[in-house]
Amino acid sequence: MIDYAKLKARTFSDVEQSYTKKDTMLYALGLGYGHDPMDENQLQFVYEKNLKALPTMAVVLGYPGFWMKDPDSGIDWVRLVHGEQSLTVHKPLPVEGTVIGRTNIKAVVDKGAGKGALVFQQRTLRDKATGDLLATLDHLTFCRADGGFSEKDGNGPKGGDAPPPSKPPVPETAPTAVCDLPTLPQAALIYRLCADDNPLHAEPAVAKAAGFPQPILHGLATYGVAGHAILKTYCDYDPTRLESLSLRFSAPVFPGETIRTEMWREGKRVQFRAKSVQRDLVVLSHGTADIG
Repeated sequence: MIDYAKLKARTFSDVEQSYTKKDTMLYALGLGYGHDPMDENQLQFVYEKNLKALPTMAVVLGYPGFWMKDPDSGIDWVRLVHGEQSLTVHKPLPVEGTVIGRTNIKAVVDKGAGKGALVFQQRTLRDKATGDLLATLDHLTFCRADGGFSEKDGNGPKGGDAPPPSKPPVPETAPTAVCDLPTLPQAALIYRLCADDNPLHAEPAVAKAAGFPQPILHGLATYGVAGHAILKTYCDYDPTRLESLSLRFSAPVFPGETIRTEMWREGKRVQFRAKSVQRDLVVLSHGTADIG
């Protein structure tokens, strides 16, 4: 069971990570960039000539690892799900270099016995060479089996910290723009080389044991595809114009599906959601992005 005070005070060692231009290109290939060999806008992310780094690549850098699997976390890691992800861009990512990731626990929320708990962690990413703050990443995990910990302390059914503000739903009007992007059948096998090597995304037997008919695409890969849709639709493929990207994960994507991102723009703010075209199912919801 979660020990609120212990979890809230948990410390993390800084994560130093070096990456190369090949890593930058591999990340973009995992998201499907370069699908059209004649599209030079996409080529700038997957070819060394005039190479640029995607802002969403920050999600795979400086990550402290799957620490919730440690027994001393008090978390039933088997039943947790990645609930929400946010990125705030402070400076463009270099196409290669060394970054320092620093993680801390911002909030631990008890939703009550049988209702789960929320763990909100934040990571900052700095350029080691300059000390510049590159990005701030907020990661919300829904720990489905860990509610009720505050009752043991006599604090009532809902204790710990207050939950972070709810993300706004998309408007009920028709979207102002729609962007369909395909994913490769082997997308998860490529993306796992950049980040999460969980066999759920590679082995059919593991996927079936988890209740899926086949290996699923990483949630953060779907997140990156939504970022692609916004870069294409509103930023003219200029990565410096994407200032933030925030969303809620709703359902998994199967590699090979087409992701349709529906967008509503008002000024600098874009609200969006994403669907699997093949299943007509919302896979990302409550999305917001700020563009310059």
